Amino acid sequence: MTPEFSRIERLDTIGGDERVVSIVADEAERAALAARFGLVAIERLEARLAIRRGSAGIDVHGTVAAAVVQACSVTGDPLPATIDEPVALRFVEPAAAGDEIALDEVELDGDALDIVEIEGGGIDLGEAAAETMALALDPFPRSPRAAAVLKEAGVVSEEEAGPFGALAGLKAKLAGGETG
Repeated sequence: MTPEFSRIERLDTIGGDERVVSIVADEAERAALAARFGLVAIERLEARLAIRRGSAGIDVHGTVAAAVVQACSVTGDPLPATIDEPVALRFVEPAAAGDEIALDEVELDGDALDIVEIEGGGIDLGEAAAETMALALDPFPRSPRAAAVLKEAGVVSEEEAGPFGALAGLKAKLAGGETG
């Protein structure tokens, strides 16, 4: 299946000199991505990426910028959000059969690039941008009225539910002169 926002850079066009590629999702691509990622809307999605072939694979650096509308995880209210996320990826050839280290077993330090296997004869910068945007989203966005709605529904806050929440209730009872 072709991703909703696909911008393939063919491997034979990527050399050792850095080349900057700018990509922008059109309205139909943004609508399809919004449906895929459960967003109310994606108003803008663009990326500016520098690509070059290195000895270990194809390195991609740059930024993904987006303007999205998420739904509050409590109320469903629309919440606008902006994303300006750095990208640092290395696309590598698939591991040969019998290689001992699988990509999902590699641990990365803070300065390492995320590793992505090359599929087919190119790298998909559009899909990389879409996934970067999705990973940058708040997984539990809250509107300003979320706390009030939760309280009305009887949901206690983390502070009230924590180990000292019960002690606060006991302290209130003792202050009011109640015993046992």
